[in-house]
Amino acid sequence: MTEEHFRDFYATHIADVWSFARRRTSSAAEADDLCADTFAVAWRRRADIPVDAGRLWLFGVARRVLANHRRQTERRGRLHRRLARDAAPPISYEDAAPSETALWRALAALSAGDRELLLLRAWDDLDVAEIATVLGISAATVSSRLYKARRRLARELERRDPPAGRHVLDDDSTERSRADDRS
Repeated sequence: MTEEHFRDFYATHIADVWSFARRRTSSAAEADDLCADTFAVAWRRRADIPVDAGRLWLFGVARRVLANHRRQTERRGRLHRRLARDAAPPISYEDAAPSETALWRALAALSAGDRELLLLRAWDDLDVAEIATVLGISAATVSSRLYKARRRLARELERRDPPAGRHVLDDDSTERSRADDRS
């Protein structure tokens, strides 16, 4: 099959293959990927495409490509679970200075989204526009979420170490007076 014939073959069957893929996947993006992979196989094996049953041949290829995608997803999931189970224990910050320990504990108390924003800004030194690009959201949304995350972090730090004369919660959430700390 020449390149021109393959273009015609593609144009004739892309909608059918995409519909076939979409009915078997959870998103249009997955259907797009499945379609692309199906036609990549068809291009490599264009000499094997039957003249009178090309559409059905493509459906067969799409089924095998989908099965491969599912096996890949399952393997990836098993690997993630194994890594999570066998991963080294979390790094201990016990050797850190008390102020750093308080910061890490306060960060740990925040939501994963708040932590991610704050660490992208502080550790990776990304500006709001760069964070927006990384997260795939608008800069205005990043700015707003970053402001709120900073406020929540400040509240969490203050809760753990309030100004003199106020009460503090231990890690086990029992209240004690700052005066008790000084005795």
